[in-house]
Amino acid sequence: MGIRGMALQFTIMGAVLAAVTAATEFPRAKPGCQDRCGNVSIPYPFGTENDCYYDHRFLITCNHTLNPPKAFLNTSNINVMEIALEGKLHILKYIAKECYDASGRTLRIIPSFTLAYFIISDADNMFVSIGCDSVASLNGNFKAAGSTENEYVVGCTSLCNSLKYVRNDTCSGIGCCQTSLAKGVNKFNLTVSSRKNHTGILNFRSCSYAFVIEEKKFNFSRSYLRDLKNVDKLPMVVDWSIGKNSCAEVKKSSKNACQGNSTCYDPDSGYGYLCRCLDGYRGNPYLPNGCLDIDECTDATVNNNCTHICTNLQGNYTCSCPKGYHGDGRKNGEGCIRHRSLVIQVAVGNGVVVTSLLMEITWLYWGYSKWKLMKLKEKFFRRQNVGPMLEQQLSRREGPVTETAKIVEFVASKLEKATDKYHESRILGRGGFGIVYKGTLTDGRTVAIKKSKTIDHSQIEQFINEVVVLYQINHRNVVKLLGCCLETEVPLLVYEYVANGTLYDHIHDKSKVSALTWEIRLKIASETAGVLSYLHSAASVPIIHRDVKSTNILPDNSYTAKVSDFGTSRLIPLDQVELSTMVRGTLGYLDPEYLHTSQLTDKSDVYSFGVVLVELLTGMKAISFHKPEGERNLSSYFLCALKEDRLVLILQDCMVNQDNIWQLKEVANIAKKCLRVKGEERPNMKKVALELEGLRTSAKHPWTNDESNVEDTEYLLGKSVETARFEEMVGTSAGYHSLQNYLMQSLDG
Repeated sequence: MGIRGMALQFTIMGAVLAAVTAATEFPRAKPGCQDRCGNVSIPYPFGTENDCYYDHRFLITCNHTLNPPKAFLNTSNINVMEIALEGKLHILKYIAKECYDASGRTLRIIPSFTLAYFIISDADNMFVSIGCDSVASLNGNFKAAGSTENEYVVGCTSLCNSLKYVRNDTCSGIGCCQTSLAKGVNKFNLTVSSRKNHTGILNFRSCSYAFVIEEKKFNFSRSYLRDLKNVDKLPMVVDWSIGKNSCAEVKKSSKNACQGNSTCYDPDSGYGYLCRCLDGYRGNPYLPNGCLDIDECTDATVNNNCTHICTNLQGNYTCSCPKGYHGDGRKNGEGCIRHRSLVIQVAVGNGVVVTSLLMEITWLYWGYSKWKLMKLKEKFFRRQNVGPMLEQQLSRREGPVTETAKIVEFVASKLEKATDKYHESRILGRGGFGIVYKGTLTDGRTVAIKKSKTIDHSQIEQFINEVVVLYQINHRNVVKLLGCCLETEVPLLVYEYVANGTLYDHIHDKSKVSALTWEIRLKIASETAGVLSYLHSAASVPIIHRDVKSTNILPDNSYTAKVSDFGTSRLIPLDQVELSTMVRGTLGYLDPEYLHTSQLTDKSDVYSFGVVLVELLTGMKAISFHKPEGERNLSSYFLCALKEDRLVLILQDCMVNQDNIWQLKEVANIAKKCLRVKGEERPNMKKVALELEGLRTSAKHPWTNDESNVEDTEYLLGKSVETARFEEMVGTSAGYHSLQNYLMQSLDG
């Protein structure tokens, strides 16, 4: 055995022996029963002979043929090193090993471990693998409280191609890896294997190891890669308890293992119950009269708080003052005061001085705290250049320079007060980058406050991007950005509050779907298309939303659509039609062409909007992994249904009737065009918005379908109506009379 390996084992053994040999005056075993096996103390409910243990689960077999004798749990080969009355068994357990040389594998040990009645402590142990080419796994069973056993597998991989990369005291995957255990594990097999048969590392490390070890007894050292080859067992902790019932259940029954001056409690493991002595008593709570009163006045382990006279009581103590003094005699009380006027005068004088000094110190501390808070706010504003970066971005955009003042409109204290210190009950939703809270400002306004989860470089860019994008937008169907706050550790955005949930909720929540009529769905689709058309072609700088989905569309109480979440949106320079970007979006809505090429265009939003249209038509989710393979992706399933002329079968029943079936088919046709694989074959959002608004208009005024009016309308309006009508439609929904000619041509086509 190497020097470091021996040091490891001796350190472990020494710590165990030191703990179990501590002298105590309190009884541990039943009268007339053996209370020790070699160096291991055997407290009741454990015992080595009949009538010396609580029941058969607590039998300890003492092997006297060994020197010194060794203790084993029940009739197993589990070597017990210490028994703690707090419900812990310290044992030794074999290590899994696999070694190689140039000719191949030379050693393999696959140990197993089974507990008949107790469980392995998840709080005290961890699973560790050591090696430079090691894949270790623990396969076993665990029992959830009140249920049957379940299979359980956990593993980790440790790699290294040179010892210079392996650091002491760090078990993070380079030469050593570790992971926690599940609660309730009662048996397992350990295996360790090599990914490459140690090829390339035979010259310096040829073995891999895996073991469960008590966390407090393990501190990784680079030398373990060599020394563990000669170590057979390492310490592990087992949780023991009495029976299977909880403390509350035991108190109702007549059989209770807890004896006088003791009480039962539920252990952290969640199995059975344990006993402990009441306050003021110490000993073995499982023995009759096992909990004895301690003298708090003389026991060095008790802080009795007495300044003068301490008097021990049964299970307690009192403090008193000597003759000639009055008070309660405790350090944290008034103390003992002498009955002399001079002493009182001195005490009063000292009190005045101390009070004045404390007031001065308090004033100085208050001033320092206020200065420190101001510096901290300035630090947060300048942190990673967030404030200057945002000011620089906004100053490049069109509009007066004074608009940049909006970034400091809200202060952190007011937003914290508005959200009850960001209480859980105020949460409106959670996203990948932040949490949205509902807040009520002092002026009575209700707002939505978006707070980043953490602060890193990618979230700073997204934060700045969302402010800059929304700074360009002025549209009634876009959630309005009211301001932001940069004086906190994480940036905050403040939006207008839309109180009616998301479109996703209304489509997929059974309690809300009946209210979402086809007329409302068509209205929301038309307004959303109008927003995207505005972003692509009418904003001062074209904008691609890049994350169009039903959860980012918010219907208000009158079901007017509000488009939100512009954190991943991109501004498109006027001289470019596409951008090369990192692919971002949501699975199920993501443009397949964008996913393949990373070339972002406005047709990516068209595809995502097409998926939203299909959601409105079918009431199905964009991705459903629990469905059969052919129905998991909504867009593919929808296009397949159209191809097979099964549209009516997949439409959501609650909105279909004879009067709107032609509209449903027209919208399905629009969605089909939006979902074309090639972006160049998809319509632009202008055309989509115009067709949807036309369907709404024709539904409101059915006389527009009368073919007898077409010729006269064409003659009156002329060829330039199409362009003029669309420009008017983007800003308002009024003036449908000027659009009749185009609508009839589009519908007939």
